[in-house]
Amino acid sequence: MDSERIVNLTTGPAFTWWVRHVASRLDPLIFRATNGRFTSMGPPVMPMLTMTTIGRRSGKPHAVRLACIPHDGDYLVVGSAMGQRRHPAWCHKLEVNPEVEIQMRCERFAARARRLNETEKEAGWADVRRAIPQLAVYERRTHRNIRVFRLSGAR
Repeated sequence: MDSERIVNLTTGPAFTWWVRHVASRLDPLIFRATNGRFTSMGPPVMPMLTMTTIGRRSGKPHAVRLACIPHDGDYLVVGSAMGQRRHPAWCHKLEVNPEVEIQMRCERFAARARRLNETEKEAGWADVRRAIPQLAVYERRTHRNIRVFRLSGAR
């Protein structure tokens, strides 16, 4: 299947509904249980991680599965929320408490998140868009400035 069809499929209404209402709840559990080898849709086709943040008010851990982009020994994650009007909750959690736990295929480690400033974001945005071609659709869906975070940690 060519990349344009994949982007159309993965940004369509049915897939978006599935991700928001089913996969977003199941995938962190499946990803953790299989040590990063599977998601609700099978093996990940791009670099993925499960990031566990701490709730701003509850203080409880919250896990979210995200695509990640390797960058200078760290990872970048994008708060696109598939083009929704609001930033994903995990973005707000990181700004209050940047200490996170990361699980990737066969490894777990602590990391610290830092939101990229506009200059840093702009410098790497072309690489991010190449790695996640769906971002072109997400950018058209929203008027907000999509946040990008750098995850740095010891492995």
